[in-house]
Order: sequence, then structure tokens, then C-alpha cells
Amino acid sequence: MKNYIKIAFLSVVSFSNAQQTLSLENCYDLVNKNYPLAKQTELLQQKSVFEIESLNKGKLPKIDLNAQATFQSAVTGLPIPLPNVTPLNKDQYRATLDINQLLYNGGLIDVNSKLKESQTKTQQQQVAVNLYQIKTKINQLYFSVLLVQERKSILLLKQDQLNTKIKEVKSGVKFGAILPASEKVLEAENLKIKQQLIEIQFDKKRFLENLATLTFSSFDENTILEEPIFLNENSKATTRPELKLFDLQNEQIEVSKEVISKNNLPKINAFGQAGYGNPGLNMLDNSFQTFYMVGLKANWNVFDWNKSKTEKQALSISSAIISTEKETFLLNNNLQLQEMENEISKTESVLKTDLDIIDLREYVVKSADAQLKNGVITSSEYLVELTNLYESKTNQKLHAIQLALAKANYQVTKGN
Repeated sequence: MKNYIKIAFLSVVSFSNAQQTLSLENCYDLVNKNYPLAKQTELLQQKSVFEIESLNKGKLPKIDLNAQATFQSAVTGLPIPLPNVTPLNKDQYRATLDINQLLYNGGLIDVNSKLKESQTKTQQQQVAVNLYQIKTKINQLYFSVLLVQERKSILLLKQDQLNTKIKEVKSGVKFGAILPASEKVLEAENLKIKQQLIEIQFDKKRFLENLATLTFSSFDENTILEEPIFLNENSKATTRPELKLFDLQNEQIEVSKEVISKNNLPKINAFGQAGYGNPGLNMLDNSFQTFYMVGLKANWNVFDWNKSKTEKQALSISSAIISTEKETFLLNNNLQLQEMENEISKTESVLKTDLDIIDLREYVVKSADAQLKNGVITSSEYLVELTNLYESKTNQKLHAIQLALAKANYQVTKGN
């Protein structure tokens, strides 16, 4: 039983010490899920459902209950008295139940519902555009963390090599083959590396905290960020969400034109009224009576002084403006992509040179290592060559991260 408890305890400790890994796509998903603006997509949909439901209520009968009591200074009367006919009272009373039912309005309610759906899609796409623009900020923070991760790895390798060399130098000092000052030079460099590692630790913490704030998440200081892999794509098509937004705006304009056309179609309503009052419909009967009335009512605005035509022309101009905005966006986007392609090609060429430089620096360090062992050079001279080697490796990693960042920004700019 104790063994089982021990195994369980070790499993828990192992799990708690496990390092959290994070990918660039994870960060994108977290923003789309947790960023406050992302909540608007669902809220806009809910708002649209209620608004469309409210519009469809217009197809149901409209029922009004009315009541009034009046006192008039004069009433309608006959010029001569008639038998069994009493004059109307100056105080009159009436209560009615009025019902109006829409029979036909050219589909105006349906097209207004369609317009509301189109407006909602446009607003939701604007939210998607705003969320998409956050990707560039995520890229900057994500690759900043990647860079300090790589710098830390290189410094740790340098520290290991330096510690090995310190042990060799201590042995040489012990047997009098190397001056004691040589050991101190290497130990000072070792302390300098420890300082740099501390700075890197705080830099990574700062970048991770900013990334966590942007994604509304929490990341441990030991979180390891995965380096993204970018596949070469031959497609030149831009799929930015802004393009869909432009299309939806034009669709909304077309639906608005339909609404204008439907407004000019005839409207037919059925109505009914049931009431009780004094007088009723028979004005010659001065008593409380029940009454009712049913009928049809038609309305058609046959001439609106070209108001509809003018409104449609204004919408057509709005559509033309959106088209110019789309063309401008595509032009600027293509220019930006061209610049990024050139930057990517330049960085790839620089990286090839970095590898050649590292090979040469490693050869020089091996030679300096042998010379230090034989007492031909001092540890300071050796340290210069060792530092040059790891600076070359740091530059190579820096250029590699810059290339990955450029590719990530290229994908964002292109819309993938």
C-alpha cells in the first residue's frame, strides 16, 4: 500500500513539474475565444434574433381596446321634431375593440428581416476583422519569447563549455603550466553569463505576462513556446477577412434597395371594430347600443417625387465607394506582401552566411583551445574567440527567429 502511495505521489510531483507548451495557433485560438470583443459575435446574433422576431410580429393582428367619454357644447340635431326621436345627449360614451390584420404589403416585413440578417453578418465580420488584427501583436510577443528562449539555450551551451575550460585551466594553474590570472578571466566571464541568464529570465517573464494578458490566459514562467513550421504555398490569393467585409457591405446595400422598392408597393389591411356606446352607429337612437364594423383598407403611394430613385442612387454611390476601398486595400496589401517577400528572401540568404561563419568560428576556437593548453595564448585571447563563436550562433538564431516572424506576419497579411 505504501508503494502505491509513493508512486501516486511521484506521479503528482512529476505532473506538477511538467513544463507547459504553447503554440502560435493556440494563442490565436485563445484570442478568438477569450478576448472581450469576441463575445460580440454571439451577442449580435442574439440581438438579430430578437429584432427579426419583433419584425415578424407585424404579421400578427393588431388589437386595440379604446374607450372615451366626451361632453360636447353642441350635438347634431334635426330642424323639425319627429315622433319617437329624442335629441342626442351632449355627454357621449364609447368603448371599442379594434382589430387590424395585415393582408399584403409586398413582402416588406420579410425583406426588412433579410436586411437585419445582412446587417448582423456585416457587424459580425467587422468583429472578425478587429480580432484578426490582434494577430500581429501576438506574433511580436510570441517570437520575442522564442528569441529569449534561444538566447538562453546558447548561453547555457557557452556556460557548459566555459565550465569545462575553467576546470582545465585550474589543473594547468595547479601544475604551474598556466598563470593564475587566466582562471580569473574565465570565471569573470562565467559570472557575466549568469547575469545575462537572469536578464533573460525576467525578459521572458515580461513577454509571457503580456501574451497572457492579450489572450486572457495564464502561462507559467517555464512555459515553452513551440517554433511554428511554415509550409511553402504557391497560392497568391489574399483571403483577408476585410475582403469578406467589403462583400457583405455591398450585399447589405443591395438588400436596402429591395426595401426601398417594397416600400412603394400597395398595402392591404383588413380591419374590424366592435363597440358599445351612446350613441352607436345609429345617430338617431339616443341610447346605449352595441355595434360592429368590418372592412378592407388599401394604401398605395403611386408617386413619391422620385424619392425612391434618389435613395437608390445614393446607395449605388455607397457601393462604388466600398469598391474603391476594396481596391485600395488590395493594392496596399499586395505592396506589403512584396516587401515581406523581399525581407524573407534577404533573411534566408543571411542565414546561409551565418552557418558558414559559425563553421569558421568553431575551427578558430578549436585552434585557440589547443594554443591555450600549450600556453601559446592567454585565456583572454581564447575568450575573445569563444565569445565570437557564440555571438555568431546568437546572430544565427536571431536571424532564424526574424525569418519565422516575417513568415508569420506574411501569413497574417495574406490572410492564411
